[in-house]
Amino acid sequence: MTVPAMVDRGENVVVGKLSTLDRFLPVWIGVAMVAGLLLGRGVPGLGAVLQAVQVDGISLPIAIGLLVMMYPVLAKVRYDRMGSVTGDRRLLASSLLLNWVLGPLLMFTLAWVFLPDLPEYRTGLIIVGLARCIAMVIIWNDLACGDREAAAVLVAINSVFQVVAFAVLGWFYLNVLPGWLGLDQTRIDASTWDIARSVLIFLGIPLLAGFLSRRIGEKAKGRTWYEEAFIPRVGPFALYGLLFTIVVLFALQGDAITSNPLDVVRIALPLLVYFAAMWGGGYALGAGLGLGYERTTTLAFTAAGNNFELAIAVAIATFGVTSGQALAGVVGPLIEVPVLVGLVYVSLALRRRFRDRTTTPIAVTAET
Repeated sequence: MTVPAMVDRGENVVVGKLSTLDRFLPVWIGVAMVAGLLLGRGVPGLGAVLQAVQVDGISLPIAIGLLVMMYPVLAKVRYDRMGSVTGDRRLLASSLLLNWVLGPLLMFTLAWVFLPDLPEYRTGLIIVGLARCIAMVIIWNDLACGDREAAAVLVAINSVFQVVAFAVLGWFYLNVLPGWLGLDQTRIDASTWDIARSVLIFLGIPLLAGFLSRRIGEKAKGRTWYEEAFIPRVGPFALYGLLFTIVVLFALQGDAITSNPLDVVRIALPLLVYFAAMWGGGYALGAGLGLGYERTTTLAFTAAGNNFELAIAVAIATFGVTSGQALAGVVGPLIEVPVLVGLVYVSLALRRRFRDRTTTPIAVTAET
């Protein structure tokens, strides 16, 4: 799809070629959220129907939406260029620091500062902080014209660390560290195989499909046909999948969210601080290291996003579907979606600063 880039002073943002879906994306996302909430609240038994069939503990409609959402973006990745990403040690080290050291520690701190009297919600938020993003971050990065190849590599690294480190970090932040600080302790039940299976399904399948699409398509008809004919046909399905996923997700939890508005506000406050701090910190670090716009943007979004599917699944498996921990997991995407959509536009606005250092464009559009 086409995303507007910033232009030189005195010119307007180029929007003439934008589709209606692209141009009003925040509106459609808002409509999808409201529609999901209203459906969940107003249609008796809808949640039970949507949860009747599950894939790795996730509602089948959500699983389908996630796979449809991720495939087009991963089909756009130029896999032959990923070597330049794996050789960028500053990018890889920065991502690991933000995702696996600062992110969990920040969420732990915010959970205790904002929710000292609500242990269930506090635990749920800590679990969200441990689940690093491997799905929707692909969309946010693509919308903001980030580096697709870098996003694919960082998401893959996050996936490996998620399998290896999630249970250990959960034990540390919910049991060991609170014990050292004289705080309440909690345990979670998350096996390595359960986490690995989730990663294989929600990242492995679309990643393999995207790789094979490019490999087979380019071999059969060439790169020009693949990028100018095939990609434009499948590209819009990323946003269709995103909107569908949002509707289903919010429909499943519409009753819980609308029945506990004050609790949702309490949970939302630390999440707002978290997303803003992680994105801003990632952006400042990338800019300070001179990574350039595309990779700075990718670093920021991969640091700010979280794997809500895994967080919700772990919370439900350990504490139950009606638990406060599960509600905290559900509020995660309720806040993450609009905040990160807003940050997409902040990124696009900041893009000009990077361009002005090297060139003075008259009007630019970026194909994503």
